[in-house]
Amino acid sequence: QRSLAEITELIHTALLVHRGIVNLSELQSSDGPLKDMEFGNKIAILSGDFLLANACNGLALLQNTKVVELLASALMDLVQGVYHENSTAAKENFITDDIGISTWKEQTFLSHGALLAKSCQAAMELAKHDAEVQDMAFQYGKHMAMSHKINSDLQPFIKEKTSESMTFNLNSAPVVLHQEFLGRDLWIKQIRKAQEKGILDYAKLRETIKAGKGVTSAIDLCRYHGNKALEALESFPPSEARSALENIVFAVTRFS
Repeated sequence: QRSLAEITELIHTALLVHRGIVNLSELQSSDGPLKDMEFGNKIAILSGDFLLANACNGLALLQNTKVVELLASALMDLVQGVYHENSTAAKENFITDDIGISTWKEQTFLSHGALLAKSCQAAMELAKHDAEVQDMAFQYGKHMAMSHKINSDLQPFIKEKTSESMTFNLNSAPVVLHQEFLGRDLWIKQIRKAQEKGILDYAKLRETIKAGKGVTSAIDLCRYHGNKALEALESFPPSEARSALENIVFAVTRFS
């Protein structure tokens, strides 16, 4: 199980390294020499691939085909989720996806939840637990990851000291919920109002979103997924490990 945890972390780190690749077509002269950026991209690709190769080697050493299948499908989900994020970002400029929160959840599970959920399930498979226990572990991982992602999305809107120039993802949970409450047309108008000479004023748009219901609804959604994760843990006997997992949930669902 410790080896599995290390493999999961390797896959996650490899993805973060690959996500650090710079889009050279968007470079400004102030970003530095083009050759340095090109070299950095090559190193990021090679480093990420090296980590993934080590993860695959570790999976093979576990000698459990079900675990290999679970982690392989999680990697496939990750690639699919990130590919969707990148293809959308390339098409649209400052305009969010026309999606509801249910579609957002599906896409976020692929890019942020699948790896943790399937790793938790695989840990139970290694311990030779039955399908029901494996499913509870999967549910904990899934809802924990969703709760953590929503908490992360909320930070630009709930931090007491937020930089005026601090940007945020226009497809994050509070923004998608804000758009759902407001309606697509009104939301596009708000984005246009916050633009000055084609540049989006994030500080102005942030205040507009905070004045709506999106932020409070995102907090409620974060707590909902946290409670679902805690429900899944109730099927396991009380232990120090279970308490640690519960404390992780409490940490991401606590808002002052």
